[in-house]
Amino acid sequence: MSDPEDTRTFPAGIPIRDALGGKDDRGEILIITGMSGAGRTQGAGVLEDLGWYVVDNLPPQMIEPLAGMMNPSGGGVKRLAVVVDVRSGEFFRTFMDALESLRNSGIDYRIVFLDASDAVLIRRYESVRRPHPLQDGGTVLNGIARERALLTDLREQADDYVDTSAFTVHEMSAHMAQIADPDQKDEVTVSVSSFGFKYGLPADASAVIDVRFLANPYWVDELRHLTGLDPAVRDYVMASGEAQQFLAHYVRALMISLQGFAGQRKRHLAVAVGCTGGKHRSVAITEALVVMLRERGVRARASHRDVGRE
Repeated sequence: MSDPEDTRTFPAGIPIRDALGGKDDRGEILIITGMSGAGRTQGAGVLEDLGWYVVDNLPPQMIEPLAGMMNPSGGGVKRLAVVVDVRSGEFFRTFMDALESLRNSGIDYRIVFLDASDAVLIRRYESVRRPHPLQDGGTVLNGIARERALLTDLREQADDYVDTSAFTVHEMSAHMAQIADPDQKDEVTVSVSSFGFKYGLPADASAVIDVRFLANPYWVDELRHLTGLDPAVRDYVMASGEAQQFLAHYVRALMISLQGFAGQRKRHLAVAVGCTGGKHRSVAITEALVVMLRERGVRARASHRDVGRE
């Protein structure tokens, strides 16, 4: 997360959308708050992965000065998310005043309130063996009750209320991503990389395909010193009925997987295609797989790890 260089502030009374050059160029501010244990940290992590500038445990009075760093048309902050909660102690009691000040300054923002049932919150605290920040020597339930009372007014003002009680990790990530960018299309980019098993598996592969079952061009004298990027090798590999059948079935299965990954807001899938040396069969299959994916509207790119090895 890089530090913003533009620290200009905006005159009071000028909406941030106008100061930043119009609706299409305005910045976005999300205030993430809610019950302790309801998923604020995970929600902030999702936003950070999506490119938001995230500040955790921020005193409410600091939101307005921080908004002055936003500069979507330049090199500064374009999307700002701040996590504000009862950990800020006495500062939190002035939260409503800070929000009023933001409105008076014409700064637009959205409040995302995360919540969960008492039973779920208790279970989550017990699993990490940490006290509730408002427990004060009592039980976790005592702390939860105090926090709910403190957050009543803030919950009523929230733009987005999210009950995370029944959420899985993937569902939580998908929901936060939808809140952060409701217009974003659910698309997965597929990176397909060829490699040679004799040089080891790629460390970042989500899925590995072994194409050593195909006839090896290495044993054809006129093809040995070429690679799968050369038409002669490509044609030799793809002339195999096994290659054609395998690709057809694999792409069909992969398309089903991509639909599921998109629903979980998984943005990237790394597929590694391996043969013995990573120069012939895996390269040709990688290129063919990328072409077939692109024909089906999938964003796909090819790379070849071991083609240049001796």
